[in-house]
Amino acid sequence: MKCALVIPAWAPEEIFPARTAGSQINYWQPLGTLYVAACLQRAGHEVRLMNGAFLTHAEILREVTTFAPQVAGIYATTFGWPKALATAADIKSLDQGIITVAGGPYPMAVQARCLEGAGQCIDIVVTGEGEHTMVELLDHIVTGQDFADVKGIVYRRGPDLMKTPPRRLLEDLDALPFPARELLGEAARYLPPPATYRRAPVATMITSRGCNRRCIFCFQIDKRRKTGVRGVRFRGLDSVLAEIELLLKEGYREIKFLDDSFVADYDRAMQLSREIRRRNLDFTWFASACVNQVDRPLLQAMKDAGCWSVLLGAESGVQKNLNTLHKGSTLDQIRQAVHTAKDVGLTVSTPFVFGIPGETYEDGLKTIEFALELNPDLANFHSLTPFPGTDLYEHRGRYGTVSANLSDYTYQGAAFVPHTLTREQIHSLRQTAFRRFYSRPAFLWRRVLALRSLRDLRVALQGIRSLFWLWASRRLFRRTRGATTRPG
Repeated sequence: MKCALVIPAWAPEEIFPARTAGSQINYWQPLGTLYVAACLQRAGHEVRLMNGAFLTHAEILREVTTFAPQVAGIYATTFGWPKALATAADIKSLDQGIITVAGGPYPMAVQARCLEGAGQCIDIVVTGEGEHTMVELLDHIVTGQDFADVKGIVYRRGPDLMKTPPRRLLEDLDALPFPARELLGEAARYLPPPATYRRAPVATMITSRGCNRRCIFCFQIDKRRKTGVRGVRFRGLDSVLAEIELLLKEGYREIKFLDDSFVADYDRAMQLSREIRRRNLDFTWFASACVNQVDRPLLQAMKDAGCWSVLLGAESGVQKNLNTLHKGSTLDQIRQAVHTAKDVGLTVSTPFVFGIPGETYEDGLKTIEFALELNPDLANFHSLTPFPGTDLYEHRGRYGTVSANLSDYTYQGAAFVPHTLTREQIHSLRQTAFRRFYSRPAFLWRRVLALRSLRDLRVALQGIRSLFWLWASRRLFRRTRGATTRPG
Protein backbone atom coordinates (compact mmCIF):
# COMPACT_ATOMS: atom_id res chain seq x y z
CA MET A 1 0.00 0.00 0.00
CA LYS A 2 1.16 3.54 -0.73
CA CYS A 3 1.40 5.98 2.17
CA ALA A 4 2.37 9.63 1.92
CA LEU A 5 3.80 11.15 5.10
CA VAL A 6 3.20 14.88 4.90
CA ILE A 7 4.59 17.78 6.90
CA PRO A 8 2.44 20.74 5.83
CA ALA A 9 4.14 23.67 4.11
CA TRP A 10 5.40 26.47 6.37
CA ALA A 11 7.64 29.49 6.10
CA PRO A 12 10.21 30.81 8.61
CA GLU A 13 8.45 34.18 8.80
CA GLU A 14 5.37 32.45 10.19
CA ILE A 15 7.35 31.47 13.29
CA PHE A 16 10.11 34.04 13.67
CA PRO A 17 10.22 37.79 13.04
CA ALA A 18 10.90 38.19 9.33
CA ARG A 19 13.94 40.38 9.98
CA THR A 20 15.70 37.88 12.26
CA ALA A 21 14.46 34.57 10.85
CA GLY A 22 17.71 33.96 8.98
CA SER A 23 19.68 33.57 12.21
CA GLN A 24 16.98 31.56 14.00
CA ILE A 25 15.56 29.14 11.46
CA ASN A 26 15.98 25.46 12.21
CA TYR A 27 15.55 22.60 9.74
CA TRP A 28 15.70 19.47 11.88
CA GLN A 29 15.38 16.02 10.37
CA PRO A 30 11.82 14.95 11.36
CA LEU A 31 12.77 11.91 13.43
CA GLY A 32 9.27 10.91 14.53
CA THR A 33 8.01 10.83 10.96
CA LEU A 34 11.12 8.96 9.80
CA TYR A 35 10.63 6.28 12.47
CA VAL A 36 7.04 5.77 11.31
CA ALA A 37 8.25 5.58 7.71
CA ALA A 38 10.84 2.95 8.57
CA CYS A 39 8.27 0.76 10.32
CA LEU A 40 5.88 1.04 7.38
CA GLN A 41 8.65 0.12 4.96
CA ARG A 42 9.59 -2.89 7.07
CA ALA A 43 5.94 -3.99 6.89
CA GLY A 44 6.13 -3.88 3.09
CA HIS A 45 4.41 -0.56 2.36
CA GLU A 46 5.63 2.08 -0.09
CA VAL A 47 6.32 5.39 1.64
CA ARG A 48 7.09 8.88 0.42
CA LEU A 49 7.97 11.87 2.60
CA MET A 50 6.66 15.29 1.56
CA ASN A 51 8.29 17.89 3.77
CA GLY A 52 6.71 21.34 3.73
CA ALA A 53 9.92 22.88 5.03
CA PHE A 54 11.14 22.63 1.44
CA LEU A 55 7.94 22.24 -0.58
CA THR A 56 5.14 24.73 -1.10
CA HIS A 57 1.55 23.69 -0.49
CA ALA A 58 0.98 23.46 -4.24
CA GLU A 59 4.10 21.30 -4.67
CA ILE A 60 2.90 18.92 -1.95
CA LEU A 61 -0.43 18.52 -3.73
CA ARG A 62 1.34 17.85 -7.03
CA GLU A 63 3.46 15.16 -5.36
CA VAL A 64 0.36 13.59 -3.83
CA THR A 65 -1.28 13.52 -7.27
CA THR A 66 1.78 11.87 -8.82
CA PHE A 67 2.28 9.35 -6.01
CA ALA A 68 -1.44 8.49 -5.69
CA PRO A 69 -1.35 7.15 -2.11
CA GLN A 70 -4.19 5.28 -0.43
CA VAL A 71 -3.25 6.85 2.95
CA ALA A 72 -1.86 10.27 3.87
CA GLY A 73 -0.35 10.68 7.33
CA ILE A 74 -0.25 14.38 8.24
CA TYR A 75 2.01 15.72 10.99
CA ALA A 76 0.66 18.53 13.15
CA THR A 77 2.01 20.73 15.90
CA THR A 78 -0.24 23.16 17.78
CA PHE A 79 0.98 26.01 15.60
CA GLY A 80 0.63 23.87 12.49
CA TRP A 81 -2.87 22.50 13.06
CA PRO A 82 -4.69 24.95 10.75
CA LYS A 83 -2.19 24.09 8.01
CA ALA A 84 -2.70 20.38 8.64
CA LEU A 85 -6.46 20.83 8.22
CA ALA A 86 -6.00 22.80 5.00
CA THR A 87 -3.57 20.19 3.67
CA ALA A 88 -5.93 17.33 4.52
CA ALA A 89 -8.89 19.13 2.94
CA ASP A 90 -7.01 19.72 -0.29
CA ILE A 91 -5.75 16.13 -0.39
CA LYS A 92 -9.35 14.99 -0.02
CA SER A 93 -10.33 17.29 -2.88
CA LEU A 94 -7.82 15.45 -5.06
CA ASP A 95 -9.25 12.06 -4.14
CA GLN A 96 -11.98 11.47 -1.54
CA GLY A 97 -10.78 7.88 -1.25
CA ILE A 98 -7.47 8.85 0.36
CA ILE A 99 -7.64 8.07 4.08
CA THR A 100 -6.20 10.99 6.05
CA VAL A 101 -4.51 10.31 9.39
CA ALA A 102 -3.37 13.08 11.73
CA GLY A 103 -0.50 12.56 14.15
CA GLY A 104 2.02 14.64 16.06
CA PRO A 105 2.00 16.65 19.30
CA TYR A 106 -1.30 18.47 18.80
CA PRO A 107 -3.46 15.47 17.82
CA MET A 108 -1.85 13.45 20.62
CA ALA A 109 -2.84 16.11 23.13
CA VAL A 110 -6.40 16.98 22.11
CA GLN A 111 -7.31 13.66 20.46
CA ALA A 112 -11.06 13.44 19.65
CA ARG A 113 -11.40 17.22 19.64
CA CYS A 114 -9.34 17.25 16.43
CA LEU A 115 -12.03 15.32 14.62
CA GLU A 116 -14.85 17.30 16.20
CA GLY A 117 -13.59 20.47 14.55
CA ALA A 118 -12.17 19.02 11.36
CA GLY A 119 -15.25 18.54 9.24
CA GLN A 120 -14.69 15.49 7.05
CA CYS A 121 -11.11 16.19 6.02
CA ILE A 122 -9.46 14.10 8.80
CA ASP A 123 -10.53 10.45 9.09
CA ILE A 124 -8.32 9.17 11.91
CA VAL A 125 -6.24 10.66 14.73
CA VAL A 126 -3.27 8.83 16.27
CA THR A 127 -3.24 9.50 20.02
CA GLY A 128 0.18 8.09 20.97
CA GLU A 129 3.43 6.82 19.47
CA GLY A 130 2.72 6.17 15.83
CA GLU A 131 5.12 3.44 14.70
CA HIS A 132 3.04 0.33 15.48
CA THR A 133 -0.28 2.16 15.22
CA MET A 134 0.30 3.18 11.60
CA VAL A 135 1.44 -0.31 10.63
CA GLU A 136 -1.70 -1.84 12.14
CA LEU A 137 -3.89 0.81 10.53
CA LEU A 138 -2.56 0.10 7.07
CA ASP A 139 -2.88 -3.63 7.61
CA HIS A 140 -6.53 -3.15 8.57
CA ILE A 141 -7.14 -0.95 5.54
CA VAL A 142 -5.62 -3.58 3.25
CA THR A 143 -7.78 -6.36 4.71
CA GLY A 144 -10.91 -4.22 5.11
CA GLN A 145 -11.15 -4.80 8.86
CA ASP A 146 -12.82 -2.43 11.30
CA PHE A 147 -10.41 -0.24 13.27
CA ALA A 148 -11.91 -1.10 16.67
CA ASP A 149 -8.99 -3.29 17.72
CA VAL A 150 -6.26 -0.81 16.65
CA LYS A 151 -5.19 0.75 19.93
CA GLY A 152 -4.33 4.42 20.19
CA ILE A 153 -6.65 6.04 17.64
CA VAL A 154 -9.84 8.05 17.27
CA TYR A 155 -11.75 7.42 14.04
CA ARG A 156 -15.04 8.06 12.32
CA ARG A 157 -17.71 5.38 12.05
CA GLY A 158 -20.48 7.07 10.12
CA PRO A 159 -21.57 10.11 12.14
CA ASP A 160 -19.97 8.79 15.33
CA LEU A 161 -16.46 9.23 16.71
CA MET A 162 -14.94 6.05 18.09
CA LYS A 163 -11.98 6.06 20.48
CA THR A 164 -9.95 2.91 21.07
CA PRO A 165 -7.96 2.16 24.25
CA PRO A 166 -4.55 3.88 24.49
CA ARG A 167 -1.53 2.06 23.15
CA ARG A 168 1.23 1.22 25.60
CA LEU A 169 4.40 3.21 25.23
CA LEU A 170 7.13 1.35 23.40
CA GLU A 171 9.42 -0.32 25.88
CA ASP A 172 11.93 -2.03 23.59
CA LEU A 173 13.20 0.88 21.51
CA ASP A 174 15.91 -1.34 20.03
CA ALA A 175 13.21 -3.30 18.20
CA LEU A 176 12.51 -0.26 16.02
CA PRO A 177 14.34 0.10 12.71
CA PHE A 178 16.58 3.11 12.32
CA PRO A 179 14.81 6.20 10.91
CA ALA A 180 14.29 6.10 7.13
CA ARG A 181 16.64 8.99 6.39
CA GLU A 182 16.93 7.96 2.74
CA LEU A 183 13.51 9.61 2.30
CA LEU A 184 14.95 13.02 3.18
CA GLY A 185 16.44 13.66 -0.23
CA GLU A 186 19.27 16.15 -0.06
CA ALA A 187 20.65 15.79 3.48
CA ALA A 188 22.58 19.06 3.27
CA ARG A 189 19.30 21.01 3.46
CA TYR A 190 18.67 19.90 7.03
CA LEU A 191 20.61 22.37 9.12
CA PRO A 192 20.07 23.91 12.57
CA PRO A 193 20.49 27.68 13.09
CA PRO A 194 23.75 29.01 11.64
CA ALA A 195 25.79 29.30 14.85
CA THR A 196 24.69 26.00 16.37
CA TYR A 197 26.65 23.43 14.39
CA ARG A 198 30.29 22.89 13.47
CA ARG A 199 30.26 20.43 10.59
CA ALA A 200 27.83 19.43 7.87
CA PRO A 201 25.84 17.46 6.93
CA VAL A 202 24.08 17.23 10.29
CA ALA A 203 21.93 14.32 11.47
CA THR A 204 19.51 14.24 14.37
CA MET A 205 19.24 11.20 16.60
CA ILE A 206 17.77 10.05 19.89
CA THR A 207 19.23 7.58 22.37
CA SER A 208 16.16 7.63 24.63
CA ARG A 209 12.54 8.70 24.82
CA GLY A 210 10.67 10.44 27.57
CA CYS A 211 11.63 12.37 30.66
CA ASN A 212 11.45 11.65 34.37
CA ARG A 213 10.98 15.28 35.31
CA ARG A 214 7.72 17.18 35.77
CA CYS A 215 8.24 20.66 34.30
CA ILE A 216 4.85 22.31 33.83
CA PHE A 217 5.63 23.41 30.25
CA CYS A 218 6.75 20.03 28.89
CA PHE A 219 4.42 17.73 26.95
CA GLN A 220 4.81 14.00 27.48
CA ILE A 221 2.60 11.56 25.61
CA ASP A 222 1.70 9.84 28.88
CA LYS A 223 3.11 11.98 31.66
CA ARG A 224 1.32 9.91 34.30
CA ARG A 225 2.70 6.71 32.78
CA LYS A 226 -0.57 4.80 32.80
CA THR A 227 0.31 2.99 29.57
CA GLY A 228 3.97 2.10 29.80
CA VAL A 229 7.20 2.12 31.71
CA ARG A 230 7.85 4.99 34.08
CA GLY A 231 10.50 7.59 33.46
CA VAL A 232 12.95 7.54 30.58
CA ARG A 233 13.09 4.69 28.08
CA PHE A 234 16.66 4.04 26.96
CA ARG A 235 18.03 2.43 23.83
CA GLY A 236 20.80 -0.08 24.29
CA LEU A 237 24.27 1.32 23.70
CA ASP A 238 25.01 -1.28 21.02
CA SER A 239 22.04 0.02 19.02
CA VAL A 240 23.05 3.65 19.57
CA LEU A 241 26.63 3.02 18.45
CA ALA A 242 25.48 1.01 15.42
CA GLU A 243 23.32 3.95 14.30
CA ILE A 244 26.18 6.41 14.83
CA GLU A 245 28.49 4.26 12.71
CA LEU A 246 25.83 3.98 10.00
CA LEU A 247 25.40 7.76 9.94
CA LEU A 248 29.14 8.24 9.52
CA LYS A 249 29.20 5.75 6.64
CA GLU A 250 26.38 7.74 5.04
CA GLY A 251 28.52 10.88 5.16
CA TYR A 252 27.15 12.73 8.19
CA ARG A 253 29.76 14.68 10.14
CA GLU A 254 27.76 16.02 13.06
CA ILE A 255 24.96 14.59 15.20
CA LYS A 256 22.44 16.48 17.29
CA PHE A 257 21.26 14.20 20.09
CA LEU A 258 17.68 15.30 20.73
CA ASP A 259 17.02 13.38 23.94
CA ASP A 260 15.14 15.45 26.53
CA SER A 261 18.25 14.91 28.65
CA PHE A 262 21.23 13.06 27.22
CA VAL A 263 22.55 12.49 30.76
CA ALA A 264 19.35 11.25 32.42
CA ASP A 265 21.41 8.15 33.28
CA TYR A 266 24.84 9.43 34.33
CA ASP A 267 26.69 6.12 34.06
CA ARG A 268 25.18 5.39 30.64
CA ALA A 269 26.17 8.82 29.31
CA MET A 270 29.70 8.31 30.60
CA GLN A 271 29.92 4.84 29.06
CA LEU A 272 28.62 6.07 25.69
CA SER A 273 31.08 8.96 25.63
CA ARG A 274 34.01 6.71 26.44
CA GLU A 275 32.98 4.18 23.81
CA ILE A 276 32.68 6.86 21.12
CA ARG A 277 36.23 7.91 21.94
CA ARG A 278 37.54 4.34 22.17
CA ARG A 279 36.20 3.57 18.70
CA ASN A 280 37.73 6.81 17.40
CA LEU A 281 34.46 7.82 15.76
CA ASP A 282 35.09 11.06 13.89
CA PHE A 283 32.13 13.40 14.33
CA THR A 284 31.16 16.45 16.32
CA TRP A 285 28.04 16.38 18.44
CA PHE A 286 25.60 18.32 20.58
CA ALA A 287 23.43 17.25 23.52
CA SER A 288 21.10 18.70 26.15
CA ALA A 289 21.48 18.14 29.88
CA CYS A 290 19.86 19.11 33.15
CA VAL A 291 22.14 21.24 35.29
CA ASN A 292 21.87 18.94 38.31
CA GLN A 293 22.88 15.86 36.28
CA VAL A 294 26.35 16.89 35.10
CA ASP A 295 29.77 17.29 36.68
CA ARG A 296 33.33 17.86 35.48
CA PRO A 297 34.25 14.19 34.80
CA LEU A 298 31.18 13.63 32.62
CA LEU A 299 31.46 16.93 30.74
CA GLN A 300 35.15 16.27 30.13
CA ALA A 301 34.37 12.78 28.84
CA MET A 302 31.78 14.22 26.47
CA LYS A 303 34.25 16.84 25.25
CA ASP A 304 36.94 14.19 24.71
CA ALA A 305 34.45 12.16 22.64
CA GLY A 306 33.78 15.01 20.20
CA CYS A 307 30.95 16.87 21.90
CA TRP A 308 31.46 20.56 21.14
CA SER A 309 28.27 22.08 22.54
CA VAL A 310 25.84 21.43 25.36
CA LEU A 311 22.47 23.01 26.11
CA LEU A 312 21.86 23.52 29.83
CA GLY A 313 18.32 24.43 30.80
CA ALA A 314 18.39 27.61 32.86
CA GLU A 315 14.89 29.07 32.27
CA SER A 316 14.97 31.80 34.96
CA GLY A 317 17.27 33.80 37.21
CA VAL A 318 14.76 33.80 40.08
CA GLN A 319 14.54 30.74 42.33
CA LYS A 320 10.81 31.02 43.01
CA ASN A 321 10.19 30.91 39.26
CA LEU A 322 12.28 27.75 38.92
CA ASN A 323 10.22 26.23 41.71
CA THR A 324 6.99 27.22 39.95
CA LEU A 325 8.21 25.50 36.78
CA HIS A 326 9.07 22.37 38.82
CA LYS A 327 12.58 22.45 37.39
CA GLY A 328 14.11 20.72 40.39
CA SER A 329 17.25 22.86 40.10
CA THR A 330 18.78 25.84 41.86
CA LEU A 331 20.52 28.98 40.67
CA ASP A 332 23.80 27.73 42.14
CA GLN A 333 23.48 24.45 40.22
CA ILE A 334 22.95 26.43 37.03
CA ARG A 335 26.00 28.58 37.76
CA GLN A 336 28.15 25.54 38.52
CA ALA A 337 27.07 23.59 35.44
CA VAL A 338 27.63 26.50 33.05
CA HIS A 339 30.99 27.38 34.60
CA THR A 340 32.22 23.77 34.49
CA ALA A 341 31.07 23.17 30.92
CA LYS A 342 32.81 26.32 29.73
CA ASP A 343 35.91 25.44 31.74
CA VAL A 344 36.31 22.08 29.99
CA GLY A 345 36.00 23.80 26.62
CA LEU A 346 32.38 23.18 25.64
CA THR A 347 30.26 25.80 23.93
CA VAL A 348 27.30 26.45 26.23
CA SER A 349 23.76 27.39 25.24
CA THR A 350 21.19 28.37 27.84
CA PRO A 351 17.46 28.91 27.18
CA PHE A 352 15.41 31.31 29.30
CA VAL A 353 11.67 31.93 29.38
CA PHE A 354 9.51 34.90 30.27
CA GLY A 355 5.88 34.71 31.35
CA ILE A 356 6.23 32.18 34.18
CA PRO A 357 3.18 32.03 36.47
CA GLY A 358 3.69 34.60 39.24
CA GLU A 359 6.63 36.25 37.46
CA THR A 360 6.81 40.03 37.64
CA TYR A 361 8.50 42.45 35.28
CA GLU A 362 11.20 42.95 37.92
CA ASP A 363 11.73 39.17 38.00
CA GLY A 364 12.21 39.26 34.24
CA LEU A 365 14.88 41.94 34.60
CA LYS A 366 16.64 39.75 37.19
CA THR A 367 16.62 36.87 34.71
CA ILE A 368 18.35 39.09 32.15
CA GLU A 369 20.99 40.03 34.72
CA PHE A 370 21.44 36.33 35.53
CA ALA A 371 21.97 35.52 31.85
CA LEU A 372 24.64 38.21 31.65
CA GLU A 373 26.27 36.88 34.81
CA LEU A 374 26.35 33.32 33.44
CA ASN A 375 27.85 34.58 30.17
CA PRO A 376 27.11 31.46 28.10
CA ASP A 377 28.25 31.36 24.50
CA LEU A 378 24.65 31.46 23.25
CA ALA A 379 21.38 32.31 24.97
CA ASN A 380 17.81 32.20 23.83
CA PHE A 381 14.90 34.07 25.37
CA HIS A 382 11.50 32.50 24.76
CA SER A 383 7.99 33.20 25.89
CA LEU A 384 6.55 30.39 28.02
CA THR A 385 4.16 28.44 25.81
CA PRO A 386 1.13 26.48 27.15
CA PHE A 387 1.04 23.59 24.70
CA PRO A 388 -2.10 21.47 25.04
CA GLY A 389 -1.37 18.42 27.17
CA THR A 390 0.99 20.24 29.53
CA ASP A 391 0.24 21.04 33.15
CA LEU A 392 0.54 24.71 32.25
CA TYR A 393 -2.31 24.41 29.76
CA GLU A 394 -4.44 22.13 31.89
CA HIS A 395 -4.31 24.63 34.79
CA ARG A 396 -4.23 27.76 32.66
CA GLY A 397 -7.15 29.40 34.45
CA ARG A 398 -5.25 29.31 37.71
CA TYR A 399 -1.99 30.56 36.21
CA GLY A 400 -3.12 33.25 33.76
CA THR A 401 -4.70 33.54 30.32
CA VAL A 402 -3.98 31.77 27.04
CA SER A 403 -4.28 32.90 23.45
CA ALA A 404 -7.02 31.42 21.28
CA ASN A 405 -4.82 31.98 18.22
CA LEU A 406 -2.77 28.88 17.39
CA SER A 407 -0.22 30.99 15.50
CA ASP A 408 1.00 32.20 18.90
CA TYR A 409 2.11 28.71 20.00
CA THR A 410 5.71 28.93 18.77
CA TYR A 411 7.79 30.10 21.80
CA GLN A 412 7.65 33.51 20.11
CA GLY A 413 4.08 34.75 20.42
CA ALA A 414 3.39 34.97 24.18
CA ALA A 415 0.54 32.46 23.98
CA PHE A 416 0.41 32.46 27.79
CA VAL A 417 0.27 35.59 29.95
CA PRO A 418 0.42 35.19 33.74
CA HIS A 419 -1.77 37.33 35.96
CA THR A 420 1.35 39.28 37.01
CA LEU A 421 2.47 40.41 33.52
CA THR A 422 1.04 41.76 30.28
CA ARG A 423 1.73 40.44 26.79
CA GLU A 424 3.48 43.69 25.94
CA GLN A 425 5.78 43.29 28.95
CA ILE A 426 6.74 39.77 27.84
CA HIS A 427 7.61 41.05 24.37
CA SER A 428 9.57 43.91 25.93
CA LEU A 429 11.54 41.58 28.18
CA ARG A 430 12.45 39.32 25.27
CA GLN A 431 13.67 42.20 23.12
CA THR A 432 15.59 43.78 26.00
CA ALA A 433 17.22 40.44 26.79
CA PHE A 434 18.37 39.83 23.21
CA ARG A 435 19.62 43.39 22.89
CA ARG A 436 21.63 43.38 26.10
CA PHE A 437 23.06 39.87 25.72
CA TYR A 438 24.17 40.10 22.09
CA SER A 439 25.27 43.76 22.08
CA ARG A 440 27.98 43.44 24.72
CA PRO A 441 31.38 44.49 23.39
CA ALA A 442 33.04 41.49 25.03
CA PHE A 443 30.59 39.11 23.35
CA LEU A 444 31.03 40.76 19.94
CA TRP A 445 34.82 40.75 20.24
CA ARG A 446 34.76 37.06 21.20
CA ARG A 447 32.75 36.33 18.08
CA VAL A 448 35.25 38.22 15.92
CA LEU A 449 38.14 36.23 17.39
CA ALA A 450 36.28 32.99 16.69
CA LEU A 451 36.06 33.64 12.92
CA ARG A 452 37.87 30.86 11.11
CA SER A 453 36.21 30.43 7.72
CA LEU A 454 33.96 31.99 5.11
CA ARG A 455 31.04 30.18 6.72
CA ASP A 456 31.88 31.76 10.08
CA LEU A 457 31.85 35.16 8.39
CA ARG A 458 28.44 34.52 6.81
CA VAL A 459 27.06 33.47 10.18
CA ALA A 460 28.46 36.60 11.79
CA LEU A 461 26.93 38.84 9.12
CA GLN A 462 23.56 37.19 9.63
CA GLY A 463 23.86 37.81 13.34
CA ILE A 464 24.77 41.47 12.77
CA ARG A 465 21.67 41.89 10.60
CA SER A 466 19.47 40.41 13.35
CA LEU A 467 21.15 42.60 15.97
CA PHE A 468 20.50 45.69 13.88
CA TRP A 469 16.77 44.95 13.78
CA LEU A 470 16.70 44.19 17.50
CA TRP A 471 17.61 47.84 18.01
CA ALA A 472 15.92 49.41 14.98
CA SER A 473 12.46 47.86 15.41
CA ARG A 474 10.71 48.69 18.65
CA ARG A 475 7.99 46.09 18.06
CA LEU A 476 10.08 43.29 16.60
CA PHE A 477 8.40 40.48 18.53
CA ARG A 478 4.82 41.71 18.23
CA ARG A 479 2.96 39.30 16.01
CA THR A 480 0.44 40.10 13.31
CA ARG A 481 -2.84 38.50 14.29
CA GLY A 482 -4.05 35.77 11.99
CA ALA A 483 -7.08 33.53 12.02
CA THR A 484 -8.21 32.59 15.50
CA THR A 485 -8.49 28.90 16.32
CA ARG A 486 -8.92 27.59 19.82
CA PRO A 487 -6.30 25.03 20.92
CA GLY A 488 -8.82 22.50 22.13
